[in-house]
Amino acid sequence: MLNEEKIKLMTSIAIFEKAEGRNLSLVKRYFKSDYISRNLLRSFLGYTLCWILGLALAVVCRLEDILSIVALEDVVFPFVDYGVWYLLGLVVYLIVTFIVCSRRYSYAARGMKVYTARLKRLQRRYEFQDRAKEQGKGVQRS
Repeated sequence: MLNEEKIKLMTSIAIFEKAEGRNLSLVKRYFKSDYISRNLLRSFLGYTLCWILGLALAVVCRLEDILSIVALEDVVFPFVDYGVWYLLGLVVYLIVTFIVCSRRYSYAARGMKVYTARLKRLQRRYEFQDRAKEQGKGVQRS
């Protein structure tokens, strides 16, 4: 015999898994600090790589101007300025990454609590049904 409440509960769990499955796996696989650290490292490497590629492109585009400068100090000074801009941009980018990843993980953790609560509710329904069957069998045998 089908139990409508259990079917509705299992359907809502399946829909929730389908919609939030990626977020649920995030909470299952990582602690919050590990998840944030991983994404900060990825952001650092990505930002640094893009900055290096942009700087290389700028150097190639202005190679003739750079080679025409005689004094080494005139060549090095703009790169110090670029380094300062790199550090400022990196700090801002890492702060934004930290905030976004922290909120993402918190959202996923709340979703995991909802998911766990629904699974526990479904488990209680199964336990209740099993106890009812066992009690029904015990009454018939007496």
